[in-house]
This record gives sequence, structure tokens and C-alpha cells, in this order.
Amino acid sequence: MEPEESELICTRDGDLLTLTLNRGSKANSLSPSLVEDLIMALDQAGDVRIAIIQGQGKHFCAGFDLSDIADLSDGDLLWRFVRIELLLQKIHLSPFPIIALGHGQIVGAGADLFAACSRRVLAPGAKLKMPGWNFDLALGAGRLAALIGQDAARDMLIDTKSISAEEAFDIGLATDLVGKGNWKVFAVRFAARARALPFHATSRMMELTRAPGDANHDLAALVRTAAEPGLKARLEAYRSWAMREKK
Repeated sequence: MEPEESELICTRDGDLLTLTLNRGSKANSLSPSLVEDLIMALDQAGDVRIAIIQGQGKHFCAGFDLSDIADLSDGDLLWRFVRIELLLQKIHLSPFPIIALGHGQIVGAGADLFAACSRRVLAPGAKLKMPGWNFDLALGAGRLAALIGQDAARDMLIDTKSISAEEAFDIGLATDLVGKGNWKVFAVRFAARARALPFHATSRMMELTRAPGDANHDLAALVRTAAEPGLKARLEAYRSWAMREKK
């Protein structure tokens, strides 16, 4: 029997860490094991000076994995969303720059993952969407507003607006528009810049220039909304509606 392929491919090139979401057949949706692997990889980063998060296959990340929702309780779902929020906070509060290389569909928790990174690169044709409020879930709203401003965040969230790579760049959700063929060159050049300061100076600079936010408030908001009875039913209703819309 062949060993199962890892859901996360971690590679090191000196002080550069590359994390590749490796669930391309499922649009790199965030399974519990993938979330835990990402948390562990960042916890064990050690002397990393820069990290890259990218997705294998056609899409960066389709968000929360709902494939086994029939077997889950509201409590199970709450725990999974808490773990995702803690992963997002770890990325957002990282002492070293983390580059997201986004392409294809970037949806829900996948869009929150993209937004949590300090450098956010989109390939032309990428689409971003944050549908969490369709099932009354406060995941990443505070970070999004701190990043792109109150008005732009509300405009994106109020009716689950899907935006293009160019629109994301215009509002500051993306920092760069770079075709996939030029990603390696971009990453190498940015990595060289990231090494310009001593490690501790970089860490302090990242802390002091981070958009204002309150991690405890974000976590509390998530828990309050996810703990409302009927989370599973809300997710199932949204999933059914989304599948009908695709037809």
C-alpha cells in the first residue's frame, strides 16, 4: 500500500519556508489535519526569515472543508472554526513576513488565510469571496476591516461580493498582481529584501507596523456567532444554496 500523500508540503531553502496546500483535488479546502499541520509548521519555524503559502492545483483555497459535515455536531464545527481562527492569528501575528501566492478561487476561510498574510500576491484571473455572514459566522471580519478599511470591508461582506484580482489590488486586499510564471522571481527578490534587517529588528518592525486589531475580540466574536444553536443547519443550508447556484 502506498503511503498517503501529505496534505501540506513543507520545504526549506535556507531561511525560506514554503508551505504548499496539497489538497488540489478538493480545491485545497481546510481539513482539520491541514489546519493542524499549518499551525505546527509555523510553531516549528525556528530561524525562518520569510515564509510562502501557496496552493497546489487550480485554486489557492476553497475555505472550510464541509465534506464530512453530516457526521459533525455544532460543537465539532465550533472547535474546527476556533482552530482556524487561531491559525489565522498565528499567520497575522507572525514575526517574519509571510507571502500568500493566490490563484483561482479563494473563498471563505481561504480568503481569510490570504488576507492574514503580510504580503498578498494574486495571479490575474483570481477571484475572492467571503460568504461567512450568509451563515452568521464572524471569521476574519475585524482583520479585514483593519486591512482595507471599514467601508470596503462592509461592501465586500454585506452581500457576499466576489471580487477580481484587480479589484482586490485596488482596495489593498492584494499587495501585488503577479502572473504565476513570475512567482519564483518575485519570491526570491522579496526574500532578499526580508533579510536586509537583523531578525529581531524585522520582528519588532512587523509588530509596530501591523494594522491595529484585537485578537481576543476576533476570537470572541467568532465563538459568539459559532456558538449560536443551529450552526450545522446554517452551514448545510448555505452549502445547498451554493450548489444550486453553480448549476
